[in-house]
Amino acid sequence: MKSRFLFLTLFTAAALATGVSCESALPRDGSASIATRLPGAEPFPEALVRKLDQAWSRRGPAYKPRTRHLDENGAPKFTNRLLLEGSPYLLQHAHNPMNWHPWGEEAFETARRLGRPVLLSVGYSTCHWCHVMEEESFDDVEIAKYINENYVAIKVDREERPDVDSIYMSAVQAMGRHGGWPMTAWLTPERKPFYAGTYFPARDGDRGASKGFLTILGDLKRIYDEQPEDVAARAEQIAGRVEAMLQPETGSQLPNAEVLHTVARFYRRQFDNVNGGAKGAPKFPSGLAIRFLLRYHRHTGDQQALEMVESTLQHMAAGGIYDHIGGGFHRYATDAEWRIPHFEKMLYDNALLVVNYLEAYQATGRQDFARVAREILRYVERDMTSPKGAFYSATDADSHNPQGENEEGWFFTWTPEEIDSVVTNEQALLVKQHYNVTGTGNFEGRNILHAVPGSSTISAQLQTAREKLYTARLKRPLPLRDEKILTSWNGLMISAQAFAALVLREEVYARRAERAADFLLTNLRREGRLLRRYKDGEARHTAYLDDYAFLIAGLLDLYEATGGLRWLREAIALDRVLEKNYEDTENGGFFMTSNDHEQLLAREKPNYDGAEPSGNSAAVLNLFRLHEFTTIDSYRQRAEKALRAFQPILASRPAALSEMLLALDFHLDTPKQVVIVTPDDRGQAAHLLEQLRDAFLPNRILTVVSEGEELAEHTAVIPLLDQKRAIKEQPTAYVCENRICELPTGDPVTFAEQLRKVKLLNVPTAP
Repeated sequence: MKSRFLFLTLFTAAALATGVSCESALPRDGSASIATRLPGAEPFPEALVRKLDQAWSRRGPAYKPRTRHLDENGAPKFTNRLLLEGSPYLLQHAHNPMNWHPWGEEAFETARRLGRPVLLSVGYSTCHWCHVMEEESFDDVEIAKYINENYVAIKVDREERPDVDSIYMSAVQAMGRHGGWPMTAWLTPERKPFYAGTYFPARDGDRGASKGFLTILGDLKRIYDEQPEDVAARAEQIAGRVEAMLQPETGSQLPNAEVLHTVARFYRRQFDNVNGGAKGAPKFPSGLAIRFLLRYHRHTGDQQALEMVESTLQHMAAGGIYDHIGGGFHRYATDAEWRIPHFEKMLYDNALLVVNYLEAYQATGRQDFARVAREILRYVERDMTSPKGAFYSATDADSHNPQGENEEGWFFTWTPEEIDSVVTNEQALLVKQHYNVTGTGNFEGRNILHAVPGSSTISAQLQTAREKLYTARLKRPLPLRDEKILTSWNGLMISAQAFAALVLREEVYARRAERAADFLLTNLRREGRLLRRYKDGEARHTAYLDDYAFLIAGLLDLYEATGGLRWLREAIALDRVLEKNYEDTENGGFFMTSNDHEQLLAREKPNYDGAEPSGNSAAVLNLFRLHEFTTIDSYRQRAEKALRAFQPILASRPAALSEMLLALDFHLDTPKQVVIVTPDDRGQAAHLLEQLRDAFLPNRILTVVSEGEELAEHTAVIPLLDQKRAIKEQPTAYVCENRICELPTGDPVTFAEQLRKVKLLNVPTAP
């Protein structure tokens, strides 16, 4: 009874504390030796010291230790094992006084040897509250000394190790807490969590916390030492709940159209009729399933679904969550009006939003939606593309103000005087009026630019002013950019670029997508299998389900946009790896990790679509598309088996798998197989492709191919092409369903009519 009371008391106190979530120094002679003695920690072994010295000597001239603990020469007073890592997030903590370990057996073996609990901290490089907790706690000598004396501390980059992050975030949720980063967990040496939370203020009273991190560390260490049996029992219980969460109940029936109607009603109830998106705050772009609602409108004629999409997208594009000067969206808005963002920018958000805006453009014809998509892609080109063509991961929320202090959002905000100093008087007046700039500002005395929703026109003069402001802004200290290249997020951006090439008639987007795809397949594939992350010339970590699923989707999109058969063949090859190493052949669906991956507390089968789609949602749609291309029925069988596996979730809470509803919609539809055969080259199909570009036709495959050798090569992969030809030596379109084709046509009007035919879903009579 006593132990339960202690845990409950600690839990309550800590819950109040977590209202927010995200001996020698360098010698004077400049030699390579680096300080490695950490407060409260045992001296490092000589072999480790040598490795750290070597890593220090290889640092570039631009290297700046991220710590306030510097000697008179600007060298760090502390260095830990994280200096040997490649993750930008881990390297941010390499000069904390903390005795950090990377995730691995060495850390847990040390915990077993010393009889200590493990302190696990998970975050990512552009997470504002991760930076706050680092500055307040992990870079604090007193707190670091206590941890070094009583715990074995592990730091994990959630973007490199989503498997570890997901397990222990599930533990946070199993304890009734809201998830978020930084995520903090207390583990036994057997890797089982007995307590977990997110951000903890450093000391009692900080940010209104009754108990701070240092006190909680002491309480939990005392419980661990004095009540080992209770701790072990609690850890076992939580581990069991985590396993159940990560491996959901398997169904046996295929979901039907009622699932789509159910989730449409859910989104109607959740919709913010004033500001768009889901009700309340914070507001995430993923809070409303835009792509699902567009498909639902197409198949039912439900006008409200389309209105929800238009309202959400126009309010987002007008709000401060959108970077009106540089393009691209910040991660989320802290308010209900989309005006005050959390300023980090993520590659995955912007990739997904390109597709959202382009599909909405196809469905509505609104040019402002196409403009936003172009501006996002311009941002990616200028600010997020590596010299070799792959895409960087994220930029930070924080940047340095003129006083040299780190300040959230300073880079992105403006005063009237700063605008006046950059553009002409007439342009300044236009900018201030359009973006609601005032002398008092709306954020820390400065202005987050935002427009009136629906003010879709950007005049030439306003565009000129925006470019001037962008150039001037580049002279400010830039937010930190996380330059690691993730296979999964690059797959999403390849899809975005390829789709944009098709819809916006811009071949440059296709070239960018091809360059990134080639980079991934060349640098992040070893012996046929993908790797997760590339940084500074090194590829590391066995890939996860989403790496395969997102890249396969990107390659399929790239094939449709370019006609390059290589991309379709590569997608098929990667799916073979996925089937062999990740698929649950007994129950259906896919595991996050490969069958030869490190054994963790649970082998997760992802079953939730959040800010990113789950790998399973993307994989199921890929299988349906591959079936349409190749006619190989095993693709369809595997896709349907996966849908059956997730049927219990789709029946009880379908919004949790909103992206999987795209695959279900594809399955319930009669997808079109669209083939265009030209006598010579792909360019001859332009007048026919115009009809497809402007049509919202999500459930289809597309092949544009020239007669002759190219047609023969493609037919070997896509049997539907057999006997297709350019009639009368003119580009000819074939629109087929279930391999049965309408009359071939070279007339754009007839082709458009064939494309417009829609299989309608039965509409329920009552909400």
